[in-house]
Amino acid sequence: MKEDYYEILGISKNATAAEIKKAYRKKAIQYHPDKNPGDDEAEAMFKKSAEAYEVLSDPNKRSRYDQFGHQAFEGGGGFGGGGMNMDDIFSQFGDIFGGAFGGGFGGGGFGGGGRRTVKGSNLRIRVQLTLEEIATGVEKKIKVKRKKLAQGTTYKTCPTCNGQGQVTRIQNTILGRMQTSAPCSACGGLGQTVDSKPANADADGMLVTEETVSIKIPAGVVDGMQLKVSGKGNDAPGNGIAGDLLVAIEEKPHPSLQREGDNLHYDLYISFSDAALGTSKEIETVTGKVRIKIEAGTQSGKILRLRSKGIPSINGYGTGDLLVHVNVWTPKSLSKEQREFFEKMANDQHFEPNPEKEDKSFFEKVKDMFS
Repeated sequence: MKEDYYEILGISKNATAAEIKKAYRKKAIQYHPDKNPGDDEAEAMFKKSAEAYEVLSDPNKRSRYDQFGHQAFEGGGGFGGGGMNMDDIFSQFGDIFGGAFGGGFGGGGFGGGGRRTVKGSNLRIRVQLTLEEIATGVEKKIKVKRKKLAQGTTYKTCPTCNGQGQVTRIQNTILGRMQTSAPCSACGGLGQTVDSKPANADADGMLVTEETVSIKIPAGVVDGMQLKVSGKGNDAPGNGIAGDLLVAIEEKPHPSLQREGDNLHYDLYISFSDAALGTSKEIETVTGKVRIKIEAGTQSGKILRLRSKGIPSINGYGTGDLLVHVNVWTPKSLSKEQREFFEKMANDQHFEPNPEKEDKSFFEKVKDMFS
């Protein structure tokens, strides 16, 4: 089981953004691999802290994590921060590290040279799911158009900044000579420029290609939830880090079931005779059809609860129920014989309303439904 993000950073669940940032910086300095060479446990903690900060520093991700826990991101295929590598960490959190460390790992971070690692842009898609797919979890294969580095593209050291990624200028002012540094405008801070590329590639050596991406969606997702597939966005120039594929969940309406959280509702209509004599009915659930028994004398409005026939909790808290609302259908037209029968029974004591204690009122049923 994955560790709690708040516990990793040593903060409370009510921590402010400033407290989260401060706690992460402390952990990053403590476990940074430059300070703990060859220490695998320190490197693991360094990555865990970065993953925790990635989620908790983003208000939307933090809200989903507080509501659903790790399962809000762990649908397989690299959801969430679990697939972070050192390039991810240095590229995303340069404001945290600043110049506190050296060149990082191979000069790819925000270290002393000033050369930056670029991350490709994210892509966003919407995936429609049926209630049946949401109830069981599903793997979707989606065709995505994304920019990829064209085969044969090569890079060379930027002649303007000599591969440093930044340009230093010295100016004479009334206060004396002042030195300023800024990202190189020629290479955008990469330290390298395109040397050669295929004729059909763009200026950065990229081509738009169509790729089939496999997305594993966990059971219990809700409409509007967003999942992330790491590294399946657009590639970045200069051997940078690929962006992410953001997957927005859209729930398709079901023809006979209505979802309310993890519970499902089903309207069952029966006749007068079925209500009086009792019967059995086949109804639809998200995992197949089931047959339920209708007791003799069932009243209209009765709610039958089928345990664990709803939607699994995405947070691992069991499975919701299916609530069957029984409605006795009143015929709108009667034959002569039917009308004579009901007129004859109009004053019969068995047809007189006589609710018993267990025949709850509408408001009591609503209260029970939400309890």
